[in-house]
Order: sequence, then C-alpha cells, then structure tokens
Amino acid sequence: MPTVSTLDDLVELVEKDARLFVRWSRGPQADAKGCSHDDLTGVQMPGLSANPLAVEDWWAPRPLVVWVARRLYDYSHLEREKGPGVRPWILVGEELGRGPDNEPLVRCVRPVAWIDEALLSDAKRVVAEQKGEWGPMRRPADV
Repeated sequence: MPTVSTLDDLVELVEKDARLFVRWSRGPQADAKGCSHDDLTGVQMPGLSANPLAVEDWWAPRPLVVWVARRLYDYSHLEREKGPGVRPWILVGEELGRGPDNEPLVRCVRPVAWIDEALLSDAKRVVAEQKGEWGPMRRPADV
C-alpha cells in the first residue's frame, strides 16, 4: 500500500473522493475480519470504527487543508492508546452504522494509503496555527 506523505497530497485525495475515511489500526490485513469492538463492553460492532475525511458543506469557503489536518489531529491519541503498530491509514468505506461514540462504522471497500508520520506532524502544526485552543479528542485529565 502506498504512503501519503504531505497534507497537500491528502487534500487532493479528499477532493477527488468523498468516501474516504481515516482508520487508526495495525492496517488492512489486521482489520480483514471487518469489525471493531467497543472498548467499554467488548461488544463486536458491525463495521470498522473510522472517521470521515469528506468535508461538510458548512465548512466552505474555509481551507480544506485545515479540515483535513483537524480530522487527523483529533484522533492522534489513538496511536498511543491502541498499542504498538497502530497508525493511521486511508480507506474507501461504506458506512454501515454508528458506534457508541457516534463514529461511523464502515466496511472497507478498498485500502488507499498509509499516512506518513511527517504528515501527522504537519497536521499538528496546522492545528496549532489556528486561533482557538484545541487538542486531540482524548485530552489529559488535568486540562
């Protein structure tokens, strides 16, 4: 599977296909059974937890690069929390339902690309340049 190395390259992919999702896992082979489990209850869900990259209409005319950077940055804590070998990758997905955090549960139609570590650093930089304070969805308890 190829690797997307820059935010500009990922933005270009997002502009071409609204069915793209980002998934944080050990990759398509590890996810071949096609289902995630709820961490709290252990319940098997009917698809893979993923987050859409498609831009919402209300975002226009803001820069797509900020949208994409935030979509990556918001869930960057998963790389630490889910253990060794977990990294983000892009897939074309078909939404099957919603998980307990209201995240889309998808069927992987086609793996697209890994996301390079340098791209994640760029996403963090773009988010840091915004006026408001923000951090990944899982914030430290003392914040």
